[in-house]
Amino acid sequence: MAAMMQPQIILLKEGTDTSQGKAQLVSNINACTAVADVVRTTLGPRGMDKLIHDDKGSVTISNDGATIMKLLDIVHPAAKILVDIAKSQDSEVGDGTTTVAIEKIKEIAVSIQGKSLEEKKSLLAKCAATTLSSKLIGGEKDFFASMVVDSVIAIGYDDRLNMIGIKKVPGGNMRDSFLVNGVAFKKTFSYAGFEQQPKKFVNPKILLLNIELELKSEKENAEIRLSDPSQYQSIVDAEWNIIYDKLDKCVKSGAKVVLSRLAIGDLATQYFADRDIFCAGRVAEEDLHRVAAATGGTVQTSVNNVIDEVLGTCEIFEEKQVGNERFNIFSGCPSGMTATIVLRGGAAQFIEEAERSLHDAIMIVRRALKNSTVVAGGGAIDMEISRYLRQHARTIAGKSQLFINSYAKALEVIPRQLCDNAGFDATDVLNKLRQKHALPSGEGAPYGVDVNTGGIADSFANFVWEPAVVKINAINAATEAACLILSVDETVKNPKSESAQGEAAASAMGGRGRGGAALRGRGRGMRRR
Repeated sequence: MAAMMQPQIILLKEGTDTSQGKAQLVSNINACTAVADVVRTTLGPRGMDKLIHDDKGSVTISNDGATIMKLLDIVHPAAKILVDIAKSQDSEVGDGTTTVAIEKIKEIAVSIQGKSLEEKKSLLAKCAATTLSSKLIGGEKDFFASMVVDSVIAIGYDDRLNMIGIKKVPGGNMRDSFLVNGVAFKKTFSYAGFEQQPKKFVNPKILLLNIELELKSEKENAEIRLSDPSQYQSIVDAEWNIIYDKLDKCVKSGAKVVLSRLAIGDLATQYFADRDIFCAGRVAEEDLHRVAAATGGTVQTSVNNVIDEVLGTCEIFEEKQVGNERFNIFSGCPSGMTATIVLRGGAAQFIEEAERSLHDAIMIVRRALKNSTVVAGGGAIDMEISRYLRQHARTIAGKSQLFINSYAKALEVIPRQLCDNAGFDATDVLNKLRQKHALPSGEGAPYGVDVNTGGIADSFANFVWEPAVVKINAINAATEAACLILSVDETVKNPKSESAQGEAAASAMGGRGRGGAALRGRGRGMRRR
């Protein structure tokens, strides 16, 4: 009787939503499956694009999984975990099955180390072409693949990806895009006198500044007391002398191109034009740093004591018309640690997607260059690991065998989806692949889906390659995501945030018109208790 009379324990705030048990686990799995279904149809050369229209009215067309995940406003907490892992895709965690799969990848990966530069370029171009084949610009994948490889090789092993600039110019077609082995940026805002400046130099010295070259009062809100009105002119002259002194020092440095992150005024523009010097003010900081890295110059915060060592140089500087824009182009730079891709195309959304596609290809080529091992694409590596895990499962007793078999089956999703997206019979193709990969000689290991014929083909021979490190990271990240989601058995939703939003909305509504007067007696529109 005493046990029945125990008081009720209130642990959580009233209105708190708690979901637990098997139903919660199934809900989390369904949410993650829904996210996977969104990006599922974008996979492979025959994958479709997604058009995402956000609340601000901007439209994005993409088939890049990471971009789609980023733009989807997902509210389900478990699905959000999946989105975060998809964004990072850099984890290094895994369980026993993952380790077995990764060891197999390393075993069958082919190294491109020790090849000549031309051979390496050719191999890297094939990796880039594999990435680009599923993008909007897939029709010109060979054209862009060589451009991507040249730009990545130009920056060498430098980790700063901002050394590769991508500039977008609407108009023309994709084939009008070009690579600058150096720096290119759009012409900045200019004053009168700019058109009189020379627009091409050979082996010029380049001065990079982070100061204003404008006539202005050196001290604002300064008070000067004069006993004689004639002294006023000397103060005005002093201001002019300051700017002329700065300009004179720039000219004496021997520089033929002067760039500044801050404004270069009309007086300075005309002054430089009279002395056959090119100048550009308000250059974007990123572009200025890229010019410094490429030309070997150093950005100066003063024009005093400008020595030759801080000046940059390049073989050719010219201003060139690209579509409706004018570009300042520095080519033949001595350090060669930077490159710029100028993208042309029709619609703005198309160019945006082309830029994202090139970014993906640059990342893939960079990883292949740094890690130098590649594996067969087109679902070949997935089928081979799947076969290997099924064999491995037979050596293990107990329930672990079921897990490894399920893991092996999950890996077959990639080739199955490639077939579905290409419109082929997935069951038929997968059966052919299983039979080929089961050959004891191991000759079937590089065979994957052939999206052109609907059969199977040797992915290595067809140059469908991807870096081994990308596959390893993908398997690591996917395993971590699955373990994380399956380990959650309860979700507690605090009602505080919702009520706070509701009260904020109510007070905002109450403050308008007559409602404001009605609520004043109760202080900030709070409920009477």
